[in-house]
Amino acid sequence: MINRMLMGWASGRAHRARLTTLIFHRVLPTPDALFPEEMHALRFRELCDWLKSWFEVLPLDVAVRRLKDGSLPSRACAITFDDGYADNHDVALPILRAAGLPATFFVATGFLDGGRMWNDTLIETIRRCKRSSLNLEGTPVSGLGRLELGPTPESRRREIERVLQVVKYLDHEQRLDCVNTLAQRAEVELPVDLMMSSAQVRALHEQGMQIGAHTVSHPILAGLPDEQARAEIAESRRVLQDITGQAVSLFAYPNGKPGTDYSERSTEIVRELGFEAAVSTHWGAAKQGCDYFQIPRFTPWDRSRWRFAARLQRNLLTA
Repeated sequence: MINRMLMGWASGRAHRARLTTLIFHRVLPTPDALFPEEMHALRFRELCDWLKSWFEVLPLDVAVRRLKDGSLPSRACAITFDDGYADNHDVALPILRAAGLPATFFVATGFLDGGRMWNDTLIETIRRCKRSSLNLEGTPVSGLGRLELGPTPESRRREIERVLQVVKYLDHEQRLDCVNTLAQRAEVELPVDLMMSSAQVRALHEQGMQIGAHTVSHPILAGLPDEQARAEIAESRRVLQDITGQAVSLFAYPNGKPGTDYSERSTEIVRELGFEAAVSTHWGAAKQGCDYFQIPRFTPWDRSRWRFAARLQRNLLTA
């Protein structure tokens, strides 16, 4: 009850109300030793119970419209997922439905039906590699030296994070070439079921969840020519509309850091294409009159109920 009251105080009312938008990516069935902080079913079920007791959780499109017209309720919250992982359908959906909570799933369409994101190729290569090291010579990240793959999950995670930060900002072809080369050198068999199928996206929609666009290949939009950025955004929406049979009005920028991952021109293109709103990964809460094409998103990482709530309250005041 106290947390509910504090959320109401922090979020305001009517034309002063602020919108909390939470971002998730995966919800694993069980904890992952390599990434123990990754969301899993037991933890997500607990968070959904907290959110249901503290907030009025709305579909994101409804929340944006009510934010615009000044009718957003106090303690308004929207739940979002990025990328399109299969566990969104298999693990997160049953938990959301049991809690009676809506969510919006932003899907990168190029990885549907057996595809795999470049970062997961890298992660699964290092996870599954039986060697003690990997040679980076001849790749765009050769300056990092060798990958030293120790026997512990912690040592492998450090190497994953070190390489991810460099590969992320290569152009699309270089990224794919780099991670595929490493997979070949590691001689590993990689999973082909990490991302949703078209049927799973359709099932999310049919069970009351909202589907949003997230580009085709998850590029850094700020680094693309206008025509290519426009094609990535528009084609993603077209594919999702074909799958669901319904208009797609929301967009999420890949990676989502303003000025780094997407530019002012990226935002203009999303507007020109007729989307209703777009979300970033910049912290804070949205308020009436904000840029509805750069709605902030945030999710506390705290494990305890009180710390999680306190960080959400501080985030609400960052508007």
